[in-house]
Amino acid sequence: MVPSKKSAVLVDGVILNGPTTDAKAGEKFVEEACRLIMEEVVLKATDVNEKVCEWRSPEQLKQLLDLEMRDTGEPHHRLLELCQDVIRYSVKTNHPRFFNQLYAGLDYYSLVARFMIEALNPSVYTYEVSPVFLLVEEAVLKKMIEFIGWKEGDGIFNPGGSVSNMYAMNLARYKYCPDIKEKGLSGLPRLILFTSAECHYSMKKAASFLGIGTDNVCFVETDGRGKMIPDELERQIWQARKEGAAPFLVCATSGTTVLGAFDPLDEIADICERHGLWLHVDASWGGSALLSRKHRKLLHGIHRADSVAWNPHKMLMAGIQCCALLVKDKSDLLKKCYSAKASYLFQQDKFYDVSYDTGDKSIQCSRRPDAFKFWMTWKALGTSGLEERVNRALAVSRYLVEEIKKREGFKLLLEPEYANICFWYIPPSLREMEEGPEFWAKLNLVAPAIKERMMKKGSLMLSYQPHRGKVNFFRQVVISPQVSREDMDFLLDEIDLLGRDM
Repeated sequence: MVPSKKSAVLVDGVILNGPTTDAKAGEKFVEEACRLIMEEVVLKATDVNEKVCEWRSPEQLKQLLDLEMRDTGEPHHRLLELCQDVIRYSVKTNHPRFFNQLYAGLDYYSLVARFMIEALNPSVYTYEVSPVFLLVEEAVLKKMIEFIGWKEGDGIFNPGGSVSNMYAMNLARYKYCPDIKEKGLSGLPRLILFTSAECHYSMKKAASFLGIGTDNVCFVETDGRGKMIPDELERQIWQARKEGAAPFLVCATSGTTVLGAFDPLDEIADICERHGLWLHVDASWGGSALLSRKHRKLLHGIHRADSVAWNPHKMLMAGIQCCALLVKDKSDLLKKCYSAKASYLFQQDKFYDVSYDTGDKSIQCSRRPDAFKFWMTWKALGTSGLEERVNRALAVSRYLVEEIKKREGFKLLLEPEYANICFWYIPPSLREMEEGPEFWAKLNLVAPAIKERMMKKGSLMLSYQPHRGKVNFFRQVVISPQVSREDMDFLLDEIDLLGRDM
């Protein structure tokens, strides 16, 4: 049968018959763009012979890129040229010599998962709209909970470790005073929390955002390696109580951002038990060591925590962002704390088991299926492959440490216990100078100057920072399995090449 031609329907001046999108042209554009991504990102950007970045200043980049959005659309060939420009001037975080952050490298399986997520465009709040991804998230959370050492628990994937820490802080406060959800902050005692002086800055942001106040964040002093001192923690808890405050939370860190330090969790847990405090462990960076039988001892005692933040997008390369908050409680505390019972989403008379509608335990409505990226990588590599990834990263780090010790002009800040290698480069002009105020003032200028040179050359990317009285130093982090011993040699050679005339 030949379908009869319908008369055009006009509503508000718009013809409604048939789709207006040119599907064939759109499909061709997607195909050509994917080819470009494969050639310029997956293949070229991971080539050690290519630049890590094509540095341009903001004003130069504004001139080079066509950023203007116009009244009429542009042809596909022009859009592909724009895509090429975006790739060219973006930092190649997949490059073997990108060491700038606590993420790096390219995991091919996670990348495919990301492509699938973008194509399917799901939102993980109810089983009816995201059945596969909700089951995947449940399976991944269960496995992560096992590695923490809990027999059961709960959890949720969040947009960043900072958000996981905020979730945990709010959850601990809700546990301490459940009425806050309905009645708000009025009438509450002065709530106070304790965290390491080396903690992530998200703890201050969370306290500010939640109305606790940054003045009510007590920073506990650390030892020479950056670990929280338990005796100092207990002293501050007693002091807070003496002043009439109400302690409710201790946040320990497993893998600090700069030094890679791991707080003594067992001793901290003992203190939390004595004082009835919620123990949260920010293991966003260091949590992946749990998958290594050789290195999981770094997190000894983590099973005693009430909640844990863990980011597989860091050491395990699941792709930004992939961050879980894991909670020991199995009484639906997450849901009780965050539920708003939106009747248009979470109807209780659905035809399936509504316990799979997990979105009401999130502060978000729309939420990405980030667990799927980690699941795909885990399925591809297995637990043994993930363990090997952690072990190799730490072995390469160990090699770099030993090379730094051998080389003239390089000096470690401290002996590392994880993948954070912190060191100074001392140029020839300073090597005979006594380590006094003038020496440290001049050394403070070296790392920023070398960083500028390496960025403009595009040879590598490495972070630097001052830290707690120490002048600017480099922080090298090894993550990607694409990083080799030769890359570590190149790193030190290149720093010396760029800085020897200073």
